Amino acid sequence: MSFGERLLELRKEHNMTQEDLANKIHVTRQTISKWELDMTVPDMDILIDLSQLFQISIDELVGNAEKNASTDIKKEMKSYEYVSKKKLFGIPLVHIHFGIGLYRAKGIIAIGNIATGVISIGFLSIGLLSFGLLSLALISLGCLSLGILLAFGSISIGCIAFGGVAIGIITFGGVSIGVYALGGCAVAKNIAYGGYARGRIAIGDVCDGLYTFHINESGRDFTREELHSTILQEFPNLWTFIVDIFCNFG
Repeated sequence: MSFGERLLELRKEHNMTQEDLANKIHVTRQTISKWELDMTVPDMDILIDLSQLFQISIDELVGNAEKNASTDIKKEMKSYEYVSKKKLFGIPLVHIHFGIGLYRAKGIIAIGNIATGVISIGFLSIGLLSFGLLSLALISLGCLSLGILLAFGSISIGCIAFGGVAIGIITFGGVSIGVYALGGCAVAKNIAYGGYARGRIAIGDVCDGLYTFHINESGRDFTREELHSTILQEFPNLWTFIVDIFCNFG
């Protein structure tokens, strides 16, 4: 709000005409009109007289107080933080801290722009179980997900990984790269299953490997028993659940 708009507002609040106000501070009505139209501004002595007349500060009179209040509100809205009083091993049970900026949250349950906790949620989240744009955890879910045990994400890297691009030991994804890989395009050190499969044992439509098992629209050119036997022949100590995954898919 400009000085002229503020002056007009104050004059009307006090039920004064331009002439009434001019008489009280010893100026002409035309001068008041020019002020209210923001054509001119009064000098400091007149501002002091006006602030005393309306019983407000000069900042309020010229509109600075409103700007300062708006700035304070923006500062308050810039971030939000909550820290629970309950703690475990000296760490807050719940810590929430987010806003515009790099706000960190650290707690058993942490929610923030950067979150670290047993359960963490944030743009960057680190914990045992984490959810975030960039997520690192024992069990991780995120756009870019790094999981020690399980990872789920657009790009996921983990012991067991699920994603658009999955990299790990056992992987499932559009593009799947691992020791054991299943996906649209699967590349594996040991066993691969996919539309395109490349591995020591390759199962799919297009196969590249030492042992190939083809699956196409007409069906498959092998039996489950043949696949099962080949897997155990090459990897006799392989966990049963991994063998079953490939045999059941195949």
